[in-house]
Amino acid sequence: MTNAVMNLIVLVVLGAVSWPVLRRLRGGPVTGTVLVLCLLTVVFDTAMIAAGLYVFDADKILGVYVWGAPIEDFAYAIAAAVGMPVLWTVLGRGRDE
Repeated sequence: MTNAVMNLIVLVVLGAVSWPVLRRLRGGPVTGTVLVLCLLTVVFDTAMIAAGLYVFDADKILGVYVWGAPIEDFAYAIAAAVGMPVLWTVLGRGRDE
């Protein structure tokens, strides 16, 4: 299984499970967080790959890069930016007490 297929499956499941809570949240902060985390992914993934800290198996990735970061790595930033506010809300931390 390629990283893109695995990431797609995880994001679809996360979206389906999170949708009831996610649609109640304000879209601006979540979208802003996605953009910031994706920007950080571009910067730091590119730096770590250039430094030789890790490499990707060419058979497991699509070969599409943003600056120097494989497109598949952005799924983790998106999942974190969507999943954390949903968990925060579900666990009751997002409510005014």
